[in-house]
Amino acid sequence: MVVDFGKVITAMVTPFKEDGSVNYDVAEKLAYHLGDNGTDTFLVCGTTGESPCMSWDEEYQLFKVILQACSGKAKVIAGCGSNSTKEAISATEKAAKIGVHGSLQVVPYYNKPPQAGLYRHFQAIAEAVPELPLLLYNIPGRTGKNLEPQTVARLAEIENIVGIKESTGNIDQASQMRRLTPPEFEIYSGDDYMTLPLLSIGAKGVVSVASHLVGLQLQQMIQAFCGGKVETASEIHLKLFPLFKVLFVTANPIPVKTALRLQGWEVGSTRLPLYEAESEFTQQLEAVLEQLDLIKA
Repeated sequence: MVVDFGKVITAMVTPFKEDGSVNYDVAEKLAYHLGDNGTDTFLVCGTTGESPCMSWDEEYQLFKVILQACSGKAKVIAGCGSNSTKEAISATEKAAKIGVHGSLQVVPYYNKPPQAGLYRHFQAIAEAVPELPLLLYNIPGRTGKNLEPQTVARLAEIENIVGIKESTGNIDQASQMRRLTPPEFEIYSGDDYMTLPLLSIGAKGVVSVASHLVGLQLQQMIQAFCGGKVETASEIHLKLFPLFKVLFVTANPIPVKTALRLQGWEVGSTRLPLYEAESEFTQQLEAVLEQLDLIKA
């Protein structure tokens, strides 16, 4: 299955109103803005979108809103993963009917299955929606379980499993994964700070948080690298590196939502159990944003 999600996939925040409900109007406006500023594809209701604290009904409605907002401009990947295989299949089937362009499937969290169980989990989802491209999502720091390169290689043989969001921060693992999978299997960095290193071993791009703020610069960095302008790409990476780090001074998406509010976006706060950043973290964030001219001093 041939699919192109582009270079920059934005892991989009979910805006909330003061009463805690989803602000679909702001989500639509933010999607328009991001689509004009470097985003090729939207990942909706991933971790950055606070999926653990959203109902399935809210998520399906948000899929529809973002699909409508970016029609003809960008693609939409729906976050439908679960640590219950049955639930993941049900969610993915429903999202496919809505018309999303793909689905992100996270490694089952908390129950820590063996590699054989992980393979069967993703295989079952893929077989349930054979026409829908799937991206695997490996983030052992959150799930408690690593999806090993050998397992990824087996899963890459399934036609509609087209790539992976790799968030281990481990260049050795990503290198082994690249060695074992066919060239058309797309590896995306799951961390902004790892984008340039992973490009050097054959990654396609990034599933980004920072692209809410510097999407065009991320596109420039990736395009420069792919065009052989490695020094230019390195300069952009180093310039943006403080932003990559400060956006994770506390649990994502608290910092990026704070940054967007500082820019004037009414994205609201996070839902409990996530809570607002402490003042010292906010001060660090403001300093970096001012340095990069993303907010006024």
